[in-house]
Amino acid sequence: MTVRRIVPNIQVASAESMRTSSDFYGLLGFEEVMDMGWVTTLASPANPTAQVSFFTEERTAPVVSDLSVEVEDVDAVCAQVAASGAEIVREPRDEEWGVRRFFVRDPNGRVVNVLQHRTGKASR
Repeated sequence: MTVRRIVPNIQVASAESMRTSSDFYGLLGFEEVMDMGWVTTLASPANPTAQVSFFTEERTAPVVSDLSVEVEDVDAVCAQVAASGAEIVREPRDEEWGVRRFFVRDPNGRVVNVLQHRTGKASR
């Protein structure tokens, strides 16, 4: 199993809070790489896998996850964690922005968004 990146997800109260957070993390060298209105992701230009995301809400899942983990094969990871008895909070699904993902609860109660970027493969 290959982990490609890990991104902390921070839930904020409003779009204004998201802008304030983006401005603050900009002082640390982060730049905006994605803005969907309800989620903004910042990354380090020198190390693009060093990222942080801010959410005002989660549009396609029941909760805002605490952490995102990008993996090489999301379906294999989902099968493995489901077989372990971990709680699948949201089943795997293809999202319109080009990822396949599921949510799982870790042993500490944190919700993890496990995702894989789709690259030219047919949607599942």
